This record gives sequence, structure tokens and C-alpha cells, in this order.
Amino acid sequence: MDKVGTVDDIHAAATALTGLTDFGPPDYHEGLEIILAAYQDEADLTPLGVAMARDELRDILVARLFSEAGWQRYPEYAEVPIERPLFIIGMPRTGTTTLHRLLTADPAHQGLELWLGAAPRPRPPRPSWADDPIFQLVQGAIQAFLDRNPGYLGIHNRDAAKVEECWLLTRQSMMSAFFEFTGHVPTYSSWLAGQDWTAAYERHRRNLQLIGLPTPGRTWVLKYSGHMLCLDALLATYPDALIVHTHRRPASTVLGSACSMVSRLAAGKSTSFHGDAIGPALLELADRALTRFAADRARHDQAHFHDVEFDEFTADPHGVVAGIYERLGRPVPEHARAAMAEVLTEDDRLRSHRYDLAEFGVTAEQADARLAGVV
Repeated sequence: MDKVGTVDDIHAAATALTGLTDFGPPDYHEGLEIILAAYQDEADLTPLGVAMARDELRDILVARLFSEAGWQRYPEYAEVPIERPLFIIGMPRTGTTTLHRLLTADPAHQGLELWLGAAPRPRPPRPSWADDPIFQLVQGAIQAFLDRNPGYLGIHNRDAAKVEECWLLTRQSMMSAFFEFTGHVPTYSSWLAGQDWTAAYERHRRNLQLIGLPTPGRTWVLKYSGHMLCLDALLATYPDALIVHTHRRPASTVLGSACSMVSRLAAGKSTSFHGDAIGPALLELADRALTRFAADRARHDQAHFHDVEFDEFTADPHGVVAGIYERLGRPVPEHARAAMAEVLTEDDRLRSHRYDLAEFGVTAEQADARLAGVV
């Protein structure tokens, strides 16, 4: 079997693509070594999977290179305040993407656009993006993925210009549940469970300061289900954060939808992580994340949290958004309502997602029984 490569190979590929050489502190090396070993020894990668893993790890180091270069070029980033950020945290398929895009439709807010998560830099003026070679490169990679997965847009509207999950920043530290979400990497999972996320979130914050350098007054709105596994580090880094916790029941609906999405993300990547292997793996991960988050949340000031039920959100999205603004101490501005309506129209136009949980090796009864107390 082809090898994904060595630590040196991945670094060399990132430098060859960017011409940059400063990767910053070496605290990410251990995680890189462990995920490389897991890909090699546990993930049962196909030739396509090897190529995908190699590109994935190279791209993570490319992002590190851009961050380090940006911090050196714009030292004033360190003075940028991040006040009262909003984090949307919930299991995949609980409405987090639509809610994220609704809230970032307000010009007073900002989110992490996919292309800037892939190559952090001060956010350029929006009209210049289409002509930016880095934007074009990221958009081209996304289009290639969509060409291989023509039904994916019906599950998740991926676009370089749209806001995306901020695992793009924590993965710079080689710490991300996304690795175990999309593959069989038990050694990495065990390692990750024992890590202190403090440094990863500090790097996350510094990246937000860099990207938001031109717009320091905007409120950050971020989302990622993996924050469930590291709430303490998040709140230590962002002590005034408001966390919007999304819920959807029954649990089997959430798990089935997530399995369908992962099956497309991992299509052709592994000889073993597909079909009925996906359901049990995601059920275990969901149980671990939800149980951990519930325990950690109980220890923190509940003023940090705002709960959103999926059924309530789908029935009255504008009302749910107004409730979040109330927690932020301000009304929804009139000029933002039209932009939010456009988000909902686009979301309805693209949504087309059918799945059967039984295809993924878990019954609805099993999922509901295991997750009923925490979802």
C-alpha cells in the first residue's frame, strides 16, 4: 500500500506549495505523527484515501504557514479585541449550519469563511475575493470534491466564500475530532481524549484576531460540534462567550443524517470505514461528545448557554434568532432581516437529503436508547 508519508514529507509538500518555511512552535508534531501512524496502520486507506489524507495533512500545515506569516507581517493583530463571541455547538444535522449563516448575515457579525480558515490572513475586501489566487485555489478544490460527490450540496452547502466550522483553526494544532468523524483512527482518538486543548484554543483566538484585523468591531459567530469535547478550554480562552446549544430529537434522526453525510465525505477513502461500519463509530463518538459536554456544562455558569430546539427553529427561525439577539442585549436590526430571509430561501432551494439509518449498521432503537438522556 502507498504510504501517506512521513512528517518531513508533509512539511516539504506544504513548503513546496507556499514557498514558506516557518511552521511555528513544534507542539503539533506529536499529533501529526500519531494521525500519520493511524492512517497507515488502522484506517485501511485505499489509494484514493492515501492521496486524500496526504493532501489533508499538507493543507493543515499550509494553514499553519499562512498564520505564522500573517502574525509576523501584521503584529498589530495582537491588539484586536474579541468580545462576547457566539459559539453554536450541537450535533451535526441539528440546524447549526443554517443558524450560523443566519446570524452571520448581519453585517455587525463575522464568521470564519472557508477560504480564510484554509489560509488565514486579514480578511480582504469582499469584491476582491473572486480574483484572489488563494480563493480560486480553495474554490477549485471544493468544486473537485463536489464533482466527486454530486449529492453533497443537498446535505451541506459548501462554498469557499461561505462561513464554515472553526475546526479549520483547531486542526492547525493537529487536534480535531474531524479526523475520527471521517475515518477509523482509534489510536488518534485515544490520544486526543487525553490532550489539554488550551494551546489549540489560544491559536484559534490568535487566528480570529488576524482574520478580523480589518473588522475589529464585529461580533464573531462560530460553530463546530467538536467544541463539545473541550468546553473548559473554550471558556478559558473566551470567558465571555455565549454558547448556543442546539438539540434535535429523536437521536436516531440526528445520527442517521450524520451517517449519510460522513458516508459521502469518506466515499472511496477506506476499504473498511463505509456502510455499516459508520453507524457504530458515530454512535460511540456522539455518546462520548454529548456525555462529556453535559458534564462539563453543568460545572459552568449557565448564563453562558442558550438552548435551541430544532423543531422550534424550523417552525420559527426568525423567532429563534430574535431570542439569541435578546441574550446579546440587542434587537435584530431591520437591515439584517432581508439578508437572513435570503439565507433561508437558499437553504430551502438546496436541501435534498434522504437516508436510512439501517444502511449504516445501527437501528433507530439502538441510537435512541443510547443517546436519549444527552441529545
